[in-house]
Amino acid sequence: MSWIAYIIFGLIAGVIAKMIHPGKDPGGWIITILLGILGSLVGRWLAGILGLVVSGSFWSPMNWIVSIGGAVLLLFIHAKLTKK
Repeated sequence: MSWIAYIIFGLIAGVIAKMIHPGKDPGGWIITILLGILGSLVGRWLAGILGLVVSGSFWSPMNWIVSIGGAVLLLFIHAKLTKK
């Protein structure tokens, strides 16, 4: 997939992750979307390390699972690091 597709994936994954992640997040929607974009990349990287096959198709269910999982993971880490 192209970088533009990852950005779109991340935008959508960030919004879905915001709905999945319980509680208040320290950042707003902009931070969540940026973390979603990074989560999409991190999720794909982690899937590669774990040996999961992630296709290059935008509509692949595994791409969505990996991207949303990465976004939720980064939201969780961000919430723990910025918690007062």
